[in-house]
Amino acid sequence: MKQRIDGVKPPYDPEIERTLRRWMPPGVTVEPLMLFKVLSRHPDLASRMRDLGAALLVHGRLSDADRELVIARVAARCGCAYEWGVHVVAYAEAAALTPEQIPLTVTGASTDPAWTARQAALLQAVDELHDSVRLSDGAWAALREHLDELEALEFLVLAGWYRTIAYVLNGLEIEPEPWARAFPEGAEGSQG
Repeated sequence: MKQRIDGVKPPYDPEIERTLRRWMPPGVTVEPLMLFKVLSRHPDLASRMRDLGAALLVHGRLSDADRELVIARVAARCGCAYEWGVHVVAYAEAAALTPEQIPLTVTGASTDPAWTARQAALLQAVDELHDSVRLSDGAWAALREHLDELEALEFLVLAGWYRTIAYVLNGLEIEPEPWARAFPEGAEGSQG
């Protein structure tokens, strides 16, 4: 399978270089992500997307652990190995997801005993949103036991944002970064 839209290639125009570096965390020396190189083909769209993505990733109300669990599960449910693998390497372990829990974001159920009640509520909500684009009263109540109103609102935007990212990555058939973690063996990322 061939990627459907190529990313910008070095040597980068100085403005593209600045834009790509802004997408990447400070001090990171790896080549900018292919996702960012592709989005840089449409600078206006990329700048708008970067603002929301950065706000959710760096300035959000959700804890790192909650955020990364939601991102991992959304990516897994969308079958988006690219985003799942990048986030697992870059953030998930630092956000206190255990080596046992990381593959369970792809292969496990929200009822798995590896999850705390808070994690189970987040996973159940992601799963329901993925399956029906709605939350049942029970899933909402479980979510609100752990999140205040603003966090719950941010959770919904975060889950939707990473579904959008999965659409872009999967729709363009962008291959995972060579350093990213692969989905667990035999997983397709579509469990429920």
